[in-house]
Amino acid sequence: MIIMQNSRVVDQTLHLPRILCLHGGGTNARIFRAQCRIVKRYLSTTFRLVFAEAPFSSDAGPDVTSVYKEFGPFKRWLRSKESHPRIHPDDAVKAIDSSLQAAMDEDDRLGGRGEWVGLLGFSQGAKICASLLFRQQVRAERLGLHCAGSNWRFAVILAGRGPLVSLDHRLLMTPALVDASQASMTALPDEFLRGSTEHILYLPTIHVHGTHDVGLDEHRKLLTQYCEEGTAKLLEWEGNHRVSIKTKDVLALVRNIWDVAYETGVLTKQFDVETIIQA
Repeated sequence: MIIMQNSRVVDQTLHLPRILCLHGGGTNARIFRAQCRIVKRYLSTTFRLVFAEAPFSSDAGPDVTSVYKEFGPFKRWLRSKESHPRIHPDDAVKAIDSSLQAAMDEDDRLGGRGEWVGLLGFSQGAKICASLLFRQQVRAERLGLHCAGSNWRFAVILAGRGPLVSLDHRLLMTPALVDASQASMTALPDEFLRGSTEHILYLPTIHVHGTHDVGLDEHRKLLTQYCEEGTAKLLEWEGNHRVSIKTKDVLALVRNIWDVAYETGVLTKQFDVETIIQA
């Protein structure tokens, strides 16, 4: 929230807990900020949203040029096509981590001082968000909480699809996961997931699915095959592959973010619909 004070612009969100936002493939941070403008508005009294830029060059994603053709260059987090240059998984992870850290460092420079508590991503960015949360979970289990490398409390998965990406493949690499060098954007065969729960993400997630999205089946597979039923929440809205800006859909998402934030101790009080509307 930005206000004027003595003819000076004052950012009222600098002290708030921060959510790191990851755009989809073939877009960029500037575009995702525009796509999330309504979500950002309703969250502005409780969270500061920070938008990261993916490390790899990309063609524009589907439907991007119809609205944002002047907003390039376009970026991606992962190889989604065989035509994308091959890269060693370690180098891919380093590039992803560097991009995230650059966004976080820049927000610190701008005066942000709230704790980093959540992740929010769309499409390919959602896949990375879930994978980051999973890496934290695995590191905490195998190396201890002090070696987890992050303390994300939850992730918001907007139109995200499996499989999860192993962002620390030396620590955990199972047939249910892919490494960061692979061009895998469709679910793995069921036999790759049977007989093991090592690939299950049990840290809190909120999944948002558009019921007219051509990738809906893939999004549902990420939810049902990779996320613990008791810690994953599902929201559906009547739309396609985009971020909804309709008030009722945004309010439902904000309400769920607030609920999860309260349940995980990020927020110390619960908020209701009236609070959202007045925000």
